[in-house]
Amino acid sequence: MNNIVAKLNSRGVKIEDIAVITHDLQKSYNNATYEECEQMVMEILAKRETIYTILTAIALDESAEKGLFDEEVNQLITTDNSLYGLDEILALSIVNLSGSIALTNFGYLDKSKPGIIGKLDREGKQKIKCHTFLDDIICALAASAASRIAHKKGIQ
Repeated sequence: MNNIVAKLNSRGVKIEDIAVITHDLQKSYNNATYEECEQMVMEILAKRETIYTILTAIALDESAEKGLFDEEVNQLITTDNSLYGLDEILALSIVNLSGSIALTNFGYLDKSKPGIIGKLDREGKQKIKCHTFLDDIICALAASAASRIAHKKGIQ
């Protein structure tokens, strides 16, 4: 799991960034601590399906940065074309492991883009880095962690 944390760090994402978003999602509903949120993010990151999805997402973003796809596909990815949708579909593979609350959380985060999600989105729009897939992956991680906390604490 250390390699996935290192890979996220190399793209500018810290576990703490995801935990803050998770905490913000849950603070109105229960008394989850920041530490519980961070622990839940780590539990989501420990799942093999999650690890594979993150590695794939980052590889796609990095390949697009290097122009390794055919021109049309590269353009779709690097501009984060709103009709492309595969970035959300990939992220939903993480969300689907955590129930319907995770799905609604994901939609909210994908639209509102709080914290590191907004930073990644802005870097992509400014052509600093391609984060077309990664910003949605971070939405999925925070949404899933928040959902798991809600289920654990009995929020309905």
